[in-house]
Amino acid sequence: MATLTKANRKEIKRQDRKLLKKSFKRNWDCYVYMAPYGIIFFAFTVLPVLASIVLSFTYYNILEAPTFIGLDNYRSLLATDDVFITALKNTLMIAVITGPVGYLMSIMFAWFINELSPKVRAVMVTIMYAPSISGGAYAIWKLMFSNDSYGWANSLLLSVGIISEPIQFLTDVNWMIWIAIIITIWMSLGTGFLSNVAGFRTIDRSQYEAGYVEGIRNRWQELWFITLPSMRPQLMFSAVMSITQAFTVGDVTTQLFGIPSTDYAAHTILNHITDYGTTRFEMGYACAIATVLFAMMVACNQIIQRMLRKVGQ
Repeated sequence: MATLTKANRKEIKRQDRKLLKKSFKRNWDCYVYMAPYGIIFFAFTVLPVLASIVLSFTYYNILEAPTFIGLDNYRSLLATDDVFITALKNTLMIAVITGPVGYLMSIMFAWFINELSPKVRAVMVTIMYAPSISGGAYAIWKLMFSNDSYGWANSLLLSVGIISEPIQFLTDVNWMIWIAIIITIWMSLGTGFLSNVAGFRTIDRSQYEAGYVEGIRNRWQELWFITLPSMRPQLMFSAVMSITQAFTVGDVTTQLFGIPSTDYAAHTILNHITDYGTTRFEMGYACAIATVLFAMMVACNQIIQRMLRKVGQ
């Protein structure tokens, strides 16, 4: 029986290779068109990730050749680097709040916008998407939360008598992380949101008619049993983008609080990578930090995939 099973596996592999060759011969032009993207993706995404993992086991300061040191970077990172532990806590706190909130917002806003007329929908999509690409918005947020009485938030609170002196929003450790969370959520409707908008437009309307025949009675049942299961590819893409954005918060904290922030209260893992990689030039250590962040994102992605498989079941 074991011999037969092994023979069957070999036959299946042979048939798979045969089908792959036939597919390539039949669709060679498609592979040619895909080749430029594949080459660029491999060169600028896959190779850097692999190089980062390899360099994480070395001492590398850019000026000298990498020296293999085994797990020393990881030991230092997890056992003696208190700033990394603080950055890890801040990153997880931001990710746990902004990831799910941003993801649900991208789905719900896309669902609501889908019900609008085409012209209104185009305007609303532009308005919702704009914050995610408006780099100059940091200046507005800095003005809003400025530490002096000229800041919009302080000015409003002083005028209504809630506070007697300006709150140090951008340097007070009790406020910094929450401001970063607010701005990250505000900027969360990015590419994943556009994917969901497109996903709602590609659903076959006849499915809803069949659903009402089968017992669907309201819009929420329609959303759970028909719409979301039909959008699994878009939901998966949106989830990946939400995870990426939630775990790689760095620009917000850098622009508003600087590096390092007061008592590292808004210091994230991405800030830690920037600190060691571009300021101290300890690239091996920076790669170890990046590898830990990558592993966290992959693990979170696997959890999300398992959860999405249950949608509509």
